[in-house]
Amino acid sequence: MSRYRELKFRTVTSLQRRIGNPVLVRLPTQTVLETTGRTSGVPRRTPVGGRRIGQEFWLVSEFGEKSQYVKNIQADPQVRVRIRGQWHTGTAHPMPQDDARARLRSLPRLNSAAVRTVGTQLLTVRVDLTG
Repeated sequence: MSRYRELKFRTVTSLQRRIGNPVLVRLPTQTVLETTGRTSGVPRRTPVGGRRIGQEFWLVSEFGEKSQYVKNIQADPQVRVRIRGQWHTGTAHPMPQDDARARLRSLPRLNSAAVRTVGTQLLTVRVDLTG
């Protein structure tokens, strides 16, 4: 990874971890992805932007496999997603074969614009909802 991309990754993730995420996960209308910490086993909540389509929830990770929640999904794909204030269980699937830039065009505009702006390694994630 180039020095610029590494600096961008560290800066954005630091701001998200310390400022954005703690505030956003408390907003009742914010969509939240809950994974299980791969080392701690503790639930980890991350605000995300995405869209439910039938029994699937789609999102795009701006840092791909470097994202902590993607690493958690790889260790344990059982997740929960809070959509419009209601929790749903599901199984998450990273989809490297999907065209993440094209996928962003079908997801909420504001979040998609932010992901395109700060993202360095886009990765689509599909959650098959079961409850």
